[in-house]
Amino acid sequence: MAPAPGSTAVVTGAAGGIGRALAARLVAEGVRVVVNDIDDVRLTETAKEIGAHPVAGDAASVEGVARLVEAAKDHLGQIDAWYGNAGIDRGIGLDCPEEDWQASHEVNVMAHVRAARLLVPDWVERGTESGAGRFVVTASAAGLLMMVGTPTYSVTKHAAVAFAEWLSATYRHHGIVVQAICPQGVQTGMLERSGPMAGLLSRDGALTPEQVADAAWEATSDDRFLVLPHPEVGDYYAARATQTDKWLSGMNRLWQHVEGQV
Repeated sequence: MAPAPGSTAVVTGAAGGIGRALAARLVAEGVRVVVNDIDDVRLTETAKEIGAHPVAGDAASVEGVARLVEAAKDHLGQIDAWYGNAGIDRGIGLDCPEEDWQASHEVNVMAHVRAARLLVPDWVERGTESGAGRFVVTASAAGLLMMVGTPTYSVTKHAAVAFAEWLSATYRHHGIVVQAICPQGVQTGMLERSGPMAGLLSRDGALTPEQVADAAWEATSDDRFLVLPHPEVGDYYAARATQTDKWLSGMNRLWQHVEGQV
């Protein structure tokens, strides 16, 4: 169910990085796009540069996602695809404060839940013949593996993948496509802020946001659930499942290496 020219999409976290690249690729393919971000100034600039329509605001809160969905429908008529790309990496170590856990849960998990509540009933009503809808979560390889050092990011990205899996298993017979984009290191501000972990995240090469967007677009041709811009992640994911203790020991060695640089 590849998006056809003239179809519509919403991309959150789209002022820069992967979100901007996703939106730009969709626009280039003839999709009408609404972009969203909490950074109003950068969002407006991005929208003008790529030819999208900006709707600034918080895409995680109940009120914020409701306003975004309503504004997007007003502009687009209907929403065919939702790219939930907004995410945060907040909190390092076991002592990270409750506020970081709560914020990470809200943005990295509940934003997807709240968007799905508003979108899926309409898509189910639309039915399989018209293609229903596409719900895409930018989950990170951390959602399949882990991010050493930051429990908040690891746990909430795992939860994002788990929710996407549940959504796919529950609604795919209604024609709803659900996908999870799971890259490793990507040349964004998040990688720049990762300090000693940057080398670990880039061990298989740090991709550009545009390369991630290319992988996401390619995956619309077969609607595969896992979108792996770094193919190696599939092998790591299999090893994690089948050789868990060996994999955990390896991750521990990686963390010891990082810990020695902190």
